[in-house]
Amino acid sequence: MHAVLIVNPFASGVDEERLGAVQEALPPGTETRLTTRRGEATELARALAGRVDALYVFGGDGTFNEVLNGIDSTTPVGLLPGGGTSVLPRALGLPRDPVAAARRLREGRPRRIGVGRVDGHRFGFCAGIGFDAELVRAVDALGRRPDGRRPGDLAFAWAGVRTLARHRFALEPALEVVGLGRAAFALVANAPVYSYAGPVPLRPAPEASFEGGLDLVAPVRLRLRDLPRLARYALGRGGREHAPDLLRAHDADRLEVVCDRPLPLQADGEDLGDVERAVFTAERGAVTVLV
Repeated sequence: MHAVLIVNPFASGVDEERLGAVQEALPPGTETRLTTRRGEATELARALAGRVDALYVFGGDGTFNEVLNGIDSTTPVGLLPGGGTSVLPRALGLPRDPVAAARRLREGRPRRIGVGRVDGHRFGFCAGIGFDAELVRAVDALGRRPDGRRPGDLAFAWAGVRTLARHRFALEPALEVVGLGRAAFALVANAPVYSYAGPVPLRPAPEASFEGGLDLVAPVRLRLRDLPRLARYALGRGGREHAPDLLRAHDADRLEVVCDRPLPLQADGEDLGDVERAVFTAERGAVTVLV
């Protein structure tokens, strides 16, 4: 078996000791490639697609996203959680411990999943325009620690409070979801888990699945008094299906959003810049993963 392990050595959960244990747990002879810059994992995945029996990835959500943007539909990909959140492998049901995940993937079975695409860029579990993308940008602005790692969950939560405070805890409609109506911001999910708050899964679109199309949830507006109810929705609770101030779409092949002004866009937690319009499409059965 010819397999390659792509490693982001700057991911929050990657160090020499864990890497050595992961290498030992993977099939013998697995070659290791360390990334040194942003975008390199995409280049490696594109070059290795169709030439290896399996491609393993040890890093965070950004590294997984890069690989998704370079891989073909048939090369099996095994995702090893090495980031602070690592949404995609956890949403696929893999252990949070990378060594345990490596042992499982060594004997893993292939599963074909769909991905989303926004303006040509693939995403594995989520994308959004507006508030959540603004939050991603705020966390990026905090920079990295001296060891190159990103801030943790507490910094993320504090950035969320500060971002809401800048808006005085009130968000008015700022975009149009074509065919559905106006909203303050829009979340697009390709998986039942949009993100995690530590061990707690956030499920604003719990009906989304890797086998289906895209789901959308878009609050029409946000006020301070709405936060507890929206938090329940984010945890997958409460009757969101009857909420009059929430736009929803399920199992969609295409979604279009037009903004009143340039708004930030994110995909799998990666800042894609400001956009005035974005088209989200579903690529069903686009990638083979090991589970």
